[in-house]
Amino acid sequence: MSAPVEHGLYIVATPIGNLGDLSRRAEEILEIADLILVEDSRVTGKLLNHIGKKGRMRVYNDHKGEQERQEILAAIGCKIVALVSDAGTPLISDPGYKLVRDARAQGAYVTTIPGPSAVIAALTLSGLPSDRFLFEGFLPSKMKARGEALAELKAIKATLIFYENGSRLGGMLADAVANLGDRPAAVIREITKKFEETVTGSLAELASRYAAEKPKGEIAVVIGPPGAAKPASRTDIEDALREALERLPASKAAGEVARTYGTDRKELYELANRWKAEGQQ
Repeated sequence: MSAPVEHGLYIVATPIGNLGDLSRRAEEILEIADLILVEDSRVTGKLLNHIGKKGRMRVYNDHKGEQERQEILAAIGCKIVALVSDAGTPLISDPGYKLVRDARAQGAYVTTIPGPSAVIAALTLSGLPSDRFLFEGFLPSKMKARGEALAELKAIKATLIFYENGSRLGGMLADAVANLGDRPAAVIREITKKFEETVTGSLAELASRYAAEKPKGEIAVVIGPPGAAKPASRTDIEDALREALERLPASKAAGEVARTYGTDRKELYELANRWKAEGQQ
């Protein structure tokens, strides 16, 4: 790197499948790190071999004891320490926030090397509204607890994103239909890998498809917000916009209708202003 690197904690995003997605900056930090904190040394070892690096690794997660965390915090004060997960951005559905919290509390330098995230990648692939979303990670494995968790999410006006595994996918989708109602959804697996696949449809259609099928690989389920299950006609959208304009300024009215119907906010805002200029509002 062109400039000296400060001692501290570097939160480094790693590829979620395709090793070519490792950023140059992430590679440089891993090359010079005095210590790399990992979930699994075998997984991170493959990444280090890919960049021709043999770094000192130490398995760490927030479930480790306080003494071990204090030892790492001492290292952060005088060394370059990188924190990685097996795949993607550390701390997203992975333990690690306690270390970041305590490093900040002791005044250490903490920064992030942003990069791949399965959550964001799945959202972009789904074709569902992306202006507002909620990431829930893995739902409980027991049917009753899973149903209760889904029921709590029913009224949230946002696209929902979950992680799931193939053996539980069919049951999870069936419970989602029962507790959220039928909505547009997407099942996305093996993101950035050779067999990447995105299957879209209604929750009921996907639940039927995966009732017996148990797909392999890393899986994300993306579910559209309430009110988005049935495709709306252009007339429906314009009627909704006219009604919203009776209550709200153009920008807020456009945002409300865009969230409800999964349409383009900018286009609706321009339409509202055009109506106003033409005296149609």
